[in-house]
Amino acid sequence: MKLGVIGYGGRIKHVIKSIQKEEPACVVQAIADIRPDVVVEGRAEGVAPVPVYRTPEEMLAAEKLDGVLIGTRCSLHTEMALKVLPTGIPLFLEKPVATTMEDARRLKAGYEAGKSRVVVSFPLRATSIVRLVKEIVDSGKIGTVEHVQAVNNVPYGGVYYHYWYRDERETGGLFLQKATHDFDYINYVLGLEPTHVCAMTSKQVFKGSKPAGLKCADCDENRTCPDSTVYGPQKTANWEYCSFAEDTGNEDSGSALIRYASGMHVSYSQNFFARRSAGMRGARFIGYKGTIDFDFYTNEVKVTMHHAPRTETHRFESSQDHFGGDAVLARSFIGLMRGESESVSPLEDGLASALLCLKARESALTGTFQTVEW
Repeated sequence: MKLGVIGYGGRIKHVIKSIQKEEPACVVQAIADIRPDVVVEGRAEGVAPVPVYRTPEEMLAAEKLDGVLIGTRCSLHTEMALKVLPTGIPLFLEKPVATTMEDARRLKAGYEAGKSRVVVSFPLRATSIVRLVKEIVDSGKIGTVEHVQAVNNVPYGGVYYHYWYRDERETGGLFLQKATHDFDYINYVLGLEPTHVCAMTSKQVFKGSKPAGLKCADCDENRTCPDSTVYGPQKTANWEYCSFAEDTGNEDSGSALIRYASGMHVSYSQNFFARRSAGMRGARFIGYKGTIDFDFYTNEVKVTMHHAPRTETHRFESSQDHFGGDAVLARSFIGLMRGESESVSPLEDGLASALLCLKARESALTGTFQTVEW
């Protein structure tokens, strides 16, 4: 099966490897990228080089493709998707599916008028952990879920201040970067529609008076700064920029309260300066009969019954591909290309998560409750 790629970046390369691991017959047939020197990794000797087109339009017109993957920077996800949707070619779309309300509305309209079926890059909902949590919730074992407490303390949060992600014009803010995953798996488990959201963000750590554009390598404090990416524990070749410069974007913590159609509510909080074993990502789903508690980093799900002296613990084997979710997304996309199955993470859900994130961002900016509607 022939894959076309729009934006051949690091994340989409990983997705392609996951697809090829599931189905070696999938090959990168063509790339659309603004960089003319893009080379496909792992290409066998004697095989013709993959053609690189300057625009998606050129690629789509010249190639017969079985699937298209979009891995551009975030601000271009909507624009590129709108070029593919009318073709009917199955599409793998990275999150966030949109970074502005205008783009979200355009994408919704383009999808409803288009022909392509879509897999959105939401691996968390596809993990064994979340699928077990949903199975338990759907069984009624803990009763109806009446409260959710969710948290994401990101131990690798430096990527949002040292790398290109520091540009809020590209990311749309960190609700769209990280909470979009968490909001999606929460919506998926609950099976309910969010109706209102209020949110707050803070920027207390990653700010400062260092000159704009300063790189860690050029800073006279790069041997003593605990966030140095040249000598410190955050040492990472691609993370070039000073996280304490005056042009460092993005909030460094954020929280949201979300009301659902049933009247219950979810509390969610994310943080980007926690480090090492302080990293945590998971939630508590609480019903009258019991509580489900899980953390992706410990690979455990605990079910505590409220009216019986019993706690069940489920442990999962560790996996590096988004806790096993990437493999499920890969199989789903292969199934779409073959016409054999439906998407495990359709664009309707990608749009719902983006809408909730955009409304949370608006709430944080204006200090108001926001109605979650188009």
